[in-house]
Amino acid sequence: MSIDIKMAWRNIFRNPRRSILTILAIAFACLLLVFMLSFQFGSYDTMINSAVMIHTGHIQVQANGYQDKRDIRLVVPHPDAVGGILEKTPGVTGHTFRANAFSLISSKERTYGAMVVGIDPTGESAVSTLKKLIRQGNYLSSNDTNQALVGRLLAKNLNVGLGNELVILGQGRDGSIAATVVKIKGIFSSGQDEFDRSSIHIPLGYFQDVYAMQGSVHEVVALGKSLDLVPEIKRIVSKSIEDTIPKDHLVTLDWTQLLPGLIQAIRMDLVSGFIFYIILIIVVAFSILNTFLMVIFERTREFGVLMSMGTAPGRLTKILLIESSSMTMVGIVIGIIGGILVTWYFQVHGILISGASELLRQYGLPERIFPQLSQLSVLTGPAVVLIITLLTALYPALKVRRLSPVKAMMA
Repeated sequence: MSIDIKMAWRNIFRNPRRSILTILAIAFACLLLVFMLSFQFGSYDTMINSAVMIHTGHIQVQANGYQDKRDIRLVVPHPDAVGGILEKTPGVTGHTFRANAFSLISSKERTYGAMVVGIDPTGESAVSTLKKLIRQGNYLSSNDTNQALVGRLLAKNLNVGLGNELVILGQGRDGSIAATVVKIKGIFSSGQDEFDRSSIHIPLGYFQDVYAMQGSVHEVVALGKSLDLVPEIKRIVSKSIEDTIPKDHLVTLDWTQLLPGLIQAIRMDLVSGFIFYIILIIVVAFSILNTFLMVIFERTREFGVLMSMGTAPGRLTKILLIESSSMTMVGIVIGIIGGILVTWYFQVHGILISGASELLRQYGLPERIFPQLSQLSVLTGPAVVLIITLLTALYPALKVRRLSPVKAMMA
């Protein structure tokens, strides 16, 4: 076996330029795959964190069916009990209470439908970036009553600004008419147009009075230390709620259930990326195929001589496979090392995508994206390259088995 390996390595460097180019093609493919997968995963994490920090949180406790129906009567009747469970749950960094009601919002000139959200100003700042998103005016304080935070696009549509009054008209939990007048204290801009044009935030206590909530809320929102801890947090909270307050018919939802549109967007992006990666790998595979077909054509007479001296065709096939696997492994190792170094640099410094700022803003993404190295991003692409290139090299290697010694020596 050691003799076969020595022969294979000697044969690799019989034409060093071609071998080096083949190795570099494999290395470049692996480097690009490591970097692009890390960039994709990093952008997904940025998208997810931006979305959950703006509004949904990692975990929400709601009444069963509220996520689909958004019925004002489907409430969490004892939010403090749920809050107590979240405070004891490992991995939870903060929680808050929210109540929602779709209502008509009127200025002096215009009327639009929007979601009125009752928030606890102190708790909200612990689980969302709403306080940091204020572009004009100020954030709500704990003693505010008829003050409101309005999305930038909603304020533009209503043609209002700071200090202007808005009339809110909706339906209370008990079926009564919910009506009030609020004054705009702040205007926020999240970068997500749908959120900015369709939401207005008022203090939770004031919301509960206007909409006859009787101390109940619609959402108990929690934030975890990281996305990786979310499944375990959800399991613990669900079990604790079931054991402690089973009669309230509450459900625990994680961010994947709260943001199904984001999950679909990520899946579509993965599919498009997968198509690009397959095309790249096929190009590399053809490079390998071309290299080893040329090897067979150039060394046909040599193979004929070796077989006439008693060398088994199987041994020649094995030597060719050692050659192909050796070049592939060298290329993959170089590609992985290069991919890790390039990705690590941009993981520290980020990638500025200033030309696509408007598109990124639609998804609430910053202009600087940070790739994220992981075992999955480092190993997935090179593993696929290894499999495809070895399968591609198998065809020319097996072609040697069909050679006739006499015809091969006369080639």
